[in-house]
Amino acid sequence: QVQVVESGGGLVQAGGSLRLSCAASGSFFSINTMGWYRQAPGKQRELVATITSGITNYADSVKGRFTISRDNAKNTVYLQMNSLKPEDTAAYYCNVQARSFGTLYNYWGQGTQVTVSS
Repeated sequence: QVQVVESGGGLVQAGGSLRLSCAASGSFFSINTMGWYRQAPGKQRELVATITSGITNYADSVKGRFTISRDNAKNTVYLQMNSLKPEDTAAYYCNVQARSFGTLYNYWGQGTQVTVSS
């Protein structure tokens, strides 16, 4: 089993910055992709950013403002969010794809709330 724990959410004014962290722990052989998704009230969960073997992928809406990074030694992924906008307000979820006994499993964190005031 794998535990995924996020931290770093909060309330910030438009134009401000926040940094989210997500740590994976438990029993697994390796981690493949780590990423961040978000879900605003009444909307579907959407991809924010992912990182796989150093290759990053971003949603168009956050390109140039958000940066995803990863510390493989700590099994931790970060999301630096700059120039935040009210439309970035959502619950942010960490996703971890971990490999165990040859099978790739998907794990989610409990979510951390980001609220951007105008």
